[in-house]
Amino acid sequence: MQRTVLLAMLYGGLGVLAWSSFSMIRTARAAEDPATVSQAARKAYADKVRESYQYISAGAAEAVYGNGKLSLPGNASIAGNDFIQPSAFPTAEYCGHCHQEAYAEWRQALHSNSFRTPFYRTSVNLLRKEKGIAFTRHCDSCHNPIAVVSGSLDAHATGDRSFDRDGLTCMTCHSIQQVDSKLGNGSYVMAVPAVMVDENGKRIPGMVPDAEILAHLDRHSAAVMQKAYQSPEFCSACHKANLPVMLNDYKWISAFTTYDEWQGSKYSKQNPLVFYTADFTTCQGCHMKREPVRLPDPGAKRGMLASHRWLAGNTAVPFYYGFDEQLKRTEEFLQSGNYLNVDVFGLKLAGSDALIAPLGSVPYTVPPKRTLETYVVVQSKSIGHSLIPEVRDLYEAWVSFQVTDAAGNMLYQSGYLKPNGTLDPGAHSFTNRPVNAAGEFVDNHKVWTIHSVAYDNTIQAGRSTLVRYQFNVPDGASWPITVKASVQYRHLRQTYLNNVLGPQHPAYPVVEIASRSRTINLGENAPAPAQANDNPDWMRWNNLGIGLLDELQYADAMRAFEQVVKLRPDYKDGYINLGLTDIEWEKYAAARAPLEKALALTPKDARALYYLALVERRQRHSELEIADLQEVVHQYPRARDALRQLGISYYQGHRPEDAVAAFKQLQDVDPDDLTAHYNLAILYRRLGMKPQAARESAQYAMKWIDPGAPTYSLDYLRKHTELSNESVPWHLHADTEHGMEMGQQHHADQSKP
Repeated sequence: MQRTVLLAMLYGGLGVLAWSSFSMIRTARAAEDPATVSQAARKAYADKVRESYQYISAGAAEAVYGNGKLSLPGNASIAGNDFIQPSAFPTAEYCGHCHQEAYAEWRQALHSNSFRTPFYRTSVNLLRKEKGIAFTRHCDSCHNPIAVVSGSLDAHATGDRSFDRDGLTCMTCHSIQQVDSKLGNGSYVMAVPAVMVDENGKRIPGMVPDAEILAHLDRHSAAVMQKAYQSPEFCSACHKANLPVMLNDYKWISAFTTYDEWQGSKYSKQNPLVFYTADFTTCQGCHMKREPVRLPDPGAKRGMLASHRWLAGNTAVPFYYGFDEQLKRTEEFLQSGNYLNVDVFGLKLAGSDALIAPLGSVPYTVPPKRTLETYVVVQSKSIGHSLIPEVRDLYEAWVSFQVTDAAGNMLYQSGYLKPNGTLDPGAHSFTNRPVNAAGEFVDNHKVWTIHSVAYDNTIQAGRSTLVRYQFNVPDGASWPITVKASVQYRHLRQTYLNNVLGPQHPAYPVVEIASRSRTINLGENAPAPAQANDNPDWMRWNNLGIGLLDELQYADAMRAFEQVVKLRPDYKDGYINLGLTDIEWEKYAAARAPLEKALALTPKDARALYYLALVERRQRHSELEIADLQEVVHQYPRARDALRQLGISYYQGHRPEDAVAAFKQLQDVDPDDLTAHYNLAILYRRLGMKPQAARESAQYAMKWIDPGAPTYSLDYLRKHTELSNESVPWHLHADTEHGMEMGQQHHADQSKP
């Protein structure tokens, strides 16, 4: 009947059938209020669950998480602080009656498959086996909210789990009333689902007939849409995670901070310390762009609907399920050319420290003695978070570097896939290596066993990385040679795919995100025209400087930034970068001149003032230091670094109340900041606020790094010398006899039919 009413209304107006149905519904409502019925049913259900429900104790983290919270060690909360029966959630198919486009996109997206995939189930089942089903609430607060809020993740639960197949369904996201961007791990408040409110704005639970919704679309929108859904804070509820003590019985450990990375990126407009600027963009601005609809959907405006594909980097799930359209769209998203820039920037010749750069803009000569070192710069151009932002131990992104001669012979390569599908261990990859207390790699994403991270080579938003390759051109090679560098991407890591699916499975997609090639002649090489995606030379030097700065190569970074201001004397950030390098190099006096030059070009520039304040501190100009930081905070009230330094300045200036205020403001942005915990513990104690001091001390002790953690990392690197190179900020991928043999064997294997 509902489907008939819907079709009649969509294609023939309300008509007699729709009006009769609506009248009967209203009459029934007058006799029995469904909200009252729902409340009674919820209470009866919740009372039954509570009889045997296993609550996890927050222990020392009670001040943050609170004991007795039904989702611990996750952070999900429920309006009314009681369980909701699964049947209270309208199904996705119910919503899909009208919202056909959103439903079709959602069904192929990662959100709808967040729980059922074998990739997720493998890891969460290990947690269930080792610690018990109650601890899976930590993961499922985001991956399967209905299971959490219904109390189904309990040893005594026996209810129907058919909702598992839908993961994050329509009415999980659209029932959230509030989020806390500071916590993560599912830090939302879920209300009893409602697709409609009554004339007084009161939520009406249950699956309201389509006819009534269509008669009151404004009330439907009031129930399922909130302004918060368009904010990056809404995404933060799950796209930020930590490993609490109650999960790992060890220490609080940050897991991933995608929201925090966005908040510190150029797209948030909340951080003055970014290398480049951009217009304000939310998470939804990249991952839920409005697109033309192909199926009927009343949520569309002028034929456009916010995409419910949430295009990002997950190619494994659509490949596994055969969702061809989702896979195609994901690959197009990654290959759009918007996100990374690869630059084969410069060369060094054997026996010379001189850098020939930037390639394409300068002439050079290659002599007969041909050992070459190539500088490859990878810029994170338009990504609002790191590469890779989440579960870096499972995703694979790496630099593929190949040198071929004119006859097509492979002379050298790094970052190739071996015949068994695993990645060359010497590849430069944008990943990390979490290790446990035994110094072993934490495989299968057993995050509760992580004690340290051996290295983390991710590229942060708006930054660049420098990767160096040294190779020999053998006698008999046909000139010219071609050097190609590209960033390759695969979801998931081959060894994890083998663990989940067994060794005999199809090869999962590898996507080339960005690439650049250069041709090198023996003898003279003339300048070459730039390609469409090449950055201008000043930016190429700037990106090199950023990469060198992150590698702690301060002298070379200075030379790179000097080229920037030479090419663009009007570019204030070039001078700031010079000052920043001096500060990192602890040459504070030298930093003043370039920072003041930047301020002469752009008075009151917050980025220049921040670094100048650090110079003023070293030169004991306390009033100027505080004034500069106050101006930065005035312009950017959520700037973490500025708030932290202002709190320190107040502390050192014997202004305890102001210091407390600055650190509390910092904690409103980042409650996990160690500097804030440490200093507030001291300040509160001095102010006689002993309970507050004890709380901050406990938080600091819980979140401060374990002094033994580096030992676990060193144990791992000692056992895996093939990876230890990646743990050094400055390192070289060198052409060794072993490496050549591996590359030649791979080339031979690839040539076989």
